[in-house]
Amino acid sequence: MGHVFESQAICVDAGCSGNPGNMEYQGVHLPSGKRIFHFGPVWGTNNIGEFLAIVHALALLKKKGMDMMVYSDSNTAQTWVRNMRCKTTLPRDEKTEPLFGLIERAELWLRNNPDHSRVEKWNTALWGEIPADFGRK
Repeated sequence: MGHVFESQAICVDAGCSGNPGNMEYQGVHLPSGKRIFHFGPVWGTNNIGEFLAIVHALALLKKKGMDMMVYSDSNTAQTWVRNMRCKTTLPRDEKTEPLFGLIERAELWLRNNPDHSRVEKWNTALWGEIPADFGRK
């Protein structure tokens, strides 16, 4: 099967019913498959959920003093993390205000913690669906 993924890692994914819609995200530990965190549902988009999931995993690892790979299957969210900015087009209004508060916190965390764990692309073609997937495709 070629190169395999890191054996100790956190995989993250988001699920959204509609886009925008009810969004949730989670992080799953590799290799145990145990869910380590879950958030939502809140009104949002899949890309925002993917971004917040990555930052949630990075902040959790930092808080626990651990350095582990974080895998995501979202190119968009990984770009947003690298740029420390969630570049969403979701309108900011009464319905989305709580989510935008979380986005601002995540962006601030990234700016204040540039030395976080590595984030890598989950290779779905090689390794199958990311273990944190919500199975809604």
